[in-house]
Amino acid sequence: MAVRIINKSWYIDIRYDRRRYRFKSPENSRAGALAYEAQLRHKMARGEPVNKGREVTVGSPIFADFTKKWFKDYVVVNNKHSEIRQKRLILKKHLIPFFGKSPLDKITNRKIEEYKAMKQRQKKLALKSVNNHLAILSKCLHTAKKWELLDKTPFIELFKIAPQKFDYLSVAESRQLLDAAHGVYYEMILVALKTGLRLGEITALDWSDLNFQNKCLTVRQSLVRDQLVSPKSNKIRYVPLTGEVSLALSQRAKKKGYVFTSSRGKPFRAECARRTLHRICVKAGLRNVGWHTLRHTFASHLAEAGASIISIQKLLGHSDIKTTMRYAHLSASALNETIKLLEPDRLYEIIGHYMGTDKNLVPELIEVKEKINRNYSLI
Repeated sequence: MAVRIINKSWYIDIRYDRRRYRFKSPENSRAGALAYEAQLRHKMARGEPVNKGREVTVGSPIFADFTKKWFKDYVVVNNKHSEIRQKRLILKKHLIPFFGKSPLDKITNRKIEEYKAMKQRQKKLALKSVNNHLAILSKCLHTAKKWELLDKTPFIELFKIAPQKFDYLSVAESRQLLDAAHGVYYEMILVALKTGLRLGEITALDWSDLNFQNKCLTVRQSLVRDQLVSPKSNKIRYVPLTGEVSLALSQRAKKKGYVFTSSRGKPFRAECARRTLHRICVKAGLRNVGWHTLRHTFASHLAEAGASIISIQKLLGHSDIKTTMRYAHLSASALNETIKLLEPDRLYEIIGHYMGTDKNLVPELIEVKEKINRNYSLI
């Protein structure tokens, strides 16, 4: 149930017998409407018939009308600045032009498939972008159901897309890039390569987030379009500092304030940081890469060195391990080392490490070695 004022009169919306009705409150005030709502609620709870003399059947809201209220009361309240901007753009340019005049209960699976087919024919957007549209549509419709404006939501099937490819720098290329940089941008690139922070997290880094004694930094905020927001995962995370990063930053450490600032003492704007990185790439003789490529480089080097996917996930701050799994194929060397554990020589080495120090265990070690040889020859 809900009370609302329409054209200076108070009404109660109620769902009854799988239909929605609107009752005008006998007393034209919010208090009167709430009292009338309570009266209707008690009648329904006792199984008494509800007087339908004042009812008006309420149709499902039009998508364009509902999205205005949804955007104001849900998106702006619950989403970050970047998400608000993205949803506003997708609603205005894509979803409202197609679904705008449709009542919510007429947005069926078939209607959604028509939207997908249209976007596929146009070939203007990647399928992943269309999936983003569908995710916003799904959230919008589920909110309408939660607000009791819709009985059920349609099943939305996303496009199946191939795993995203990503670029990363080799160890040699990383060093080339650092050699071509200087000053504050050298430090920013070094931090990106050795901590995996996003550009917004780097530009938002405060000296109070750095603990040189414990060699650790805290990621607690991100700078997006001049606004400080929480990190993408909405969780604070802690990233160890390498000796190289700790040495580079500790030489000019302060108690507080942004770590990386322009000559005017302001944090770097994202577009300025991107352009400068491209110029450094040209100077280094490398292909143009973005700041996110440096984040991929950090994770890729860890995977190649044999770090566990779980550890990489925690360091990157991924909320879903599926996102981190893109680096799994780079762990081939680590997997090879794991498989080598099945080799007899490696087993002897491991057993010897734990048993060889005790001379009394040598006969037992020889017996285990012979047993391994017998079993291994049967494979």
